[in-house]
Amino acid sequence: MNSETKVSLAWGAGLIVLALGLSSARSAGQIDHDTVTRIILGATGLMIAWFGNMMPKRFVPSQLARKVHRVGGWSLMISGLIYAGAFLFAPIQTAVYIGAGAVLTGIALTIGYCQLVRTKARA
Repeated sequence: MNSETKVSLAWGAGLIVLALGLSSARSAGQIDHDTVTRIILGATGLMIAWFGNMMPKRFVPSQLARKVHRVGGWSLMISGLIYAGAFLFAPIQTAVYIGAGAVLTGIALTIGYCQLVRTKARA
Protein backbone atom coordinates (compact mmCIF):
# COMPACT_ATOMS: atom_id res chain seq x y z
CA MET A 1 0.00 0.00 0.00
CA ASN A 2 1.51 3.34 -1.01
CA SER A 3 1.79 6.36 1.28
CA GLU A 4 -1.04 8.31 -0.41
CA THR A 5 -3.45 5.45 0.27
CA LYS A 6 -2.30 5.22 3.89
CA VAL A 7 -2.79 8.96 4.40
CA SER A 8 -6.24 8.84 2.79
CA LEU A 9 -7.27 5.95 5.03
CA ALA A 10 -5.88 7.82 8.05
CA TRP A 11 -8.03 10.86 7.18
CA GLY A 12 -11.10 8.66 6.85
CA ALA A 13 -10.39 6.80 10.10
CA GLY A 14 -9.66 10.09 11.86
CA LEU A 15 -12.99 11.56 10.80
CA ILE A 16 -14.83 8.43 11.96
CA VAL A 17 -13.05 8.45 15.33
CA LEU A 18 -13.74 12.17 15.70
CA ALA A 19 -17.43 11.67 14.88
CA LEU A 20 -17.76 8.77 17.32
CA GLY A 21 -15.99 10.70 20.07
CA LEU A 22 -18.11 13.78 19.57
CA SER A 23 -21.27 11.67 19.41
CA SER A 24 -20.35 10.09 22.74
CA ALA A 25 -19.71 13.53 24.24
CA ARG A 26 -23.08 14.72 22.94
CA SER A 27 -24.83 11.68 24.43
CA ALA A 28 -23.16 12.44 27.75
CA GLY A 29 -24.48 16.00 27.57
CA GLN A 30 -21.06 17.64 27.35
CA ILE A 31 -21.62 19.34 23.97
CA ASP A 32 -24.66 20.12 21.86
CA HIS A 33 -25.69 18.84 18.44
CA ASP A 34 -24.80 22.10 16.69
CA THR A 35 -21.20 21.93 17.94
CA VAL A 36 -20.83 18.33 16.78
CA THR A 37 -22.10 19.25 13.32
CA ARG A 38 -19.78 22.24 13.06
CA ILE A 39 -16.68 20.31 14.14
CA ILE A 40 -17.28 17.32 11.86
CA LEU A 41 -18.12 19.41 8.80
CA GLY A 42 -15.26 21.82 9.54
CA ALA A 43 -12.88 18.85 9.69
CA THR A 44 -14.29 17.61 6.38
CA GLY A 45 -13.54 20.99 4.82
CA LEU A 46 -9.98 20.83 6.15
CA MET A 47 -9.64 17.36 4.62
CA ILE A 48 -10.74 18.73 1.24
CA ALA A 49 -8.20 21.56 1.58
CA TRP A 50 -5.44 19.10 2.51
CA PHE A 51 -6.13 16.92 -0.52
CA GLY A 52 -6.22 20.02 -2.70
CA ASN A 53 -2.87 21.07 -1.27
CA MET A 54 -1.35 17.66 -2.04
CA MET A 55 -2.74 17.44 -5.57
CA PRO A 56 -0.12 19.62 -7.35
CA LYS A 57 2.70 17.79 -5.56
CA ARG A 58 2.00 14.50 -7.28
CA PHE A 59 4.38 13.63 -10.07
CA VAL A 60 2.84 13.41 -13.50
CA PRO A 61 4.93 13.16 -16.67
CA SER A 62 2.87 15.52 -18.83
CA GLN A 63 3.27 19.28 -18.58
CA LEU A 64 -0.43 19.77 -19.32
CA ALA A 65 -1.38 17.34 -16.55
CA ARG A 66 0.84 19.28 -14.12
CA LYS A 67 -1.02 22.48 -15.04
CA VAL A 68 -4.36 20.80 -14.41
CA HIS A 69 -3.14 19.41 -11.07
CA ARG A 70 -1.96 22.86 -10.04
CA VAL A 71 -5.26 24.58 -10.89
CA GLY A 72 -7.31 21.72 -9.45
CA GLY A 73 -5.24 21.72 -6.28
CA TRP A 74 -5.65 25.43 -5.74
CA SER A 75 -9.37 25.36 -6.41
CA LEU A 76 -9.93 22.43 -4.03
CA MET A 77 -7.73 23.91 -1.32
CA ILE A 78 -9.48 27.28 -1.43
CA SER A 79 -12.96 25.75 -1.63
CA GLY A 80 -12.13 23.40 1.27
CA LEU A 81 -11.01 26.30 3.44
CA ILE A 82 -14.17 28.25 2.56
CA TYR A 83 -16.23 25.13 3.40
CA ALA A 84 -14.49 24.71 6.77
CA GLY A 85 -14.75 28.41 7.58
CA ALA A 86 -18.43 28.51 6.70
CA PHE A 87 -19.24 25.71 9.10
CA LEU A 88 -17.14 27.25 11.85
CA PHE A 89 -18.58 30.77 11.68
CA ALA A 90 -21.84 30.95 9.70
CA PRO A 91 -25.28 29.71 10.78
CA ILE A 92 -25.69 26.05 9.79
CA GLN A 93 -28.29 26.62 7.05
CA THR A 94 -26.19 29.38 5.50
CA ALA A 95 -23.01 27.32 5.85
CA VAL A 96 -24.59 24.47 3.89
CA TYR A 97 -25.16 26.76 0.92
CA ILE A 98 -21.81 28.53 1.20
CA GLY A 99 -19.84 25.30 1.69
CA ALA A 100 -21.58 23.34 -1.03
CA GLY A 101 -21.37 26.30 -3.38
CA ALA A 102 -17.64 26.69 -2.75
CA VAL A 103 -16.89 23.02 -3.39
CA LEU A 104 -19.10 22.88 -6.48
CA THR A 105 -17.46 26.04 -7.80
CA GLY A 106 -14.01 24.53 -7.23
CA ILE A 107 -15.01 21.38 -9.09
CA ALA A 108 -16.55 23.40 -11.93
CA LEU A 109 -13.41 25.53 -12.25
CA THR A 110 -11.24 22.43 -12.42
CA ILE A 111 -13.43 20.75 -15.03
CA GLY A 112 -13.61 23.98 -17.03
CA TYR A 113 -9.84 24.33 -16.96
CA CYS A 114 -9.44 20.69 -18.04
CA GLN A 115 -11.68 21.37 -21.02
CA LEU A 116 -9.73 24.53 -21.87
CA VAL A 117 -6.38 22.71 -21.73
CA ARG A 118 -7.79 19.84 -23.79
CA THR A 119 -9.14 22.21 -26.45
CA LYS A 120 -5.83 24.09 -26.65
CA ALA A 121 -3.88 20.82 -26.89
CA ARG A 122 -5.97 19.62 -29.84
CA ALA A 123 -5.60 22.92 -31.73
